[in-house]
Amino acid sequence: MADNSTIKNLNLIGAGTTVDGKIRTQGSIRIDGKVTGEVHAAENLAIGLTGEIDGGVNGRNVTVGGKVKGNITSVDKLVMEGKSVVRGDVKAAKLVIDEGAVFDGRVTMTEIRPTGQNY
Repeated sequence: MADNSTIKNLNLIGAGTTVDGKIRTQGSIRIDGKVTGEVHAAENLAIGLTGEIDGGVNGRNVTVGGKVKGNITSVDKLVMEGKSVVRGDVKAAKLVIDEGAVFDGRVTMTEIRPTGQNY
């Protein structure tokens, strides 16, 4: 039997799926559907081209390919891909904004130390 203590979960919200409420995961998550509410990932958080989030986003590494209306906090790196639309303030240690991305908000770039908050 494998030791699951070192295996991180990968969660998926598929295209055509709508979620209302908070999502918290110890692992990573990819969102290709629509989420209304907060999303917290202890690891990586990816929003695909068809993904939409109306609410706050928190993760270690955050990649946005779709739309986010809300504030984003990334402990390490935030990437806004070429077709992304972000409307809200962002806080990240590292920031990449690809050509073609739409960003309307403020940026704070400082080293973010994870709090003792459980995801």
